[in-house]
Amino acid sequence: MKKKYIYHLLVASALFSALSSCKNALDISPVDTIDQNKALLTSKDVEVALIGAYAELGDRNFYGGRPFVIADFLANTGAVEWTGTFEELTQANSKSLLKTNTFVNNVWESGYTAINNANNVIASLDKVEAAKKNRVEGEAKFIRGASYFDLVRLFGKAYNDGSPNTNLGVPIVLTPTTIINEKSYPTRSTVSAVYTQVIADLTDAEAKLPANNGFFATKFTAAAMLARVYLQMGNYAAAAAAANRVISSGNYSLKTAFIDAFPKKGSTPGQNTSEDIFAMQLTTLTGFNGFNEFYGSSTYGGRGDAIISEDWIDNTYSANDDRKNAFYDDGDMFTSKFANNFGNVTIIRLAEMYLIRAECNARLAPAAPIGGQTPLQDLSVIRSRAGLTTATATLADILNERKLEFAFEGFSLHDAKRTQTNIGSIAWNDNRLVFPIPQREMDSNKNLIQNAGY
Repeated sequence: MKKKYIYHLLVASALFSALSSCKNALDISPVDTIDQNKALLTSKDVEVALIGAYAELGDRNFYGGRPFVIADFLANTGAVEWTGTFEELTQANSKSLLKTNTFVNNVWESGYTAINNANNVIASLDKVEAAKKNRVEGEAKFIRGASYFDLVRLFGKAYNDGSPNTNLGVPIVLTPTTIINEKSYPTRSTVSAVYTQVIADLTDAEAKLPANNGFFATKFTAAAMLARVYLQMGNYAAAAAAANRVISSGNYSLKTAFIDAFPKKGSTPGQNTSEDIFAMQLTTLTGFNGFNEFYGSSTYGGRGDAIISEDWIDNTYSANDDRKNAFYDDGDMFTSKFANNFGNVTIIRLAEMYLIRAECNARLAPAAPIGGQTPLQDLSVIRSRAGLTTATATLADILNERKLEFAFEGFSLHDAKRTQTNIGSIAWNDNRLVFPIPQREMDSNKNLIQNAGY
């Protein structure tokens, strides 16, 4: 059978479920057809599959950290001094990604595997106990919606770059992959279509998820991701409203000290903070922190080859900004955000919601601010935690605060694109700032069209 990689990788999770349910190790179906009715038979089977979807979402090649590091490197203009030997990140830092870049290929693979795992769960909801059905569906749709969002903003043009109705995003696959053949190969959907699907999934997830769900996705996790999605689209009213739902829930609170929002060096793995709206859970057995891999010094489990420029720190943070202390000297300077190699990977924290609401209210200037707090009040919440006073809350002030607050967390590339801010001498909408469709996918699926410039 000719190998068709996109479907080969998408079918992997379904095959694993089928194998695990077989009483006889030899009693398996051919790998190009998966009987969904045999794969997930009980509510417990579906719940286990859901955990598998979370695990794939948190893989180091997806929400485990690496895609955010690659995006940071594409946006880097001197903050990071890259000394590593990984050619994949050297390409990102020099804005010269190749369509054979293994890191980029793995982002695509992990993202679509997480999506297929979620699709398996959604397709088997009839097996789930009635009392659990909404929660399980909501979690699966959160995983699928979040995955599509990050895939489309990495592999497609920015929503505000030309027409999202004609620009190509990524293929939308909403059912489990059970048959591998040329007739079922997907084409790339438009950027607009992918965002529409993301919003539909996350909106449904918010409606069906509980307010409290341990460290798994909650209704406020979905709302927070919606706030991020709407902000990227420039739908500021919807973004502010979603962020406000999270803030006003009272489920989360800022840590008193900025650095306490992140796993401390040597702290127990697998612990969220009060500020975490969503974080990928890591342990010494099940996780890998892709941020620490490069941003952490060798003393604390990292490779120590993504050094933070001391000049950048001094020129970016004022002397009395507590966030200036969120770096450590281990021969070179490193960010303390990822000094725990088995610390959870924070995906969304409360500070982002305050700054989204502040930015949207600043842009819209409504008669009554959304959420009842002015941009100055919201901005002051974040700056006072850093030990700073706040005199003005212009749009420039708020955008600068995002740079200070979210440095090295994977925000810089996407913020540059949505605000149309050039990256050094490179235009914000340069083709080099969009991931190439992996060549192995192009070779396997002739329905795919490569991004411009590759």
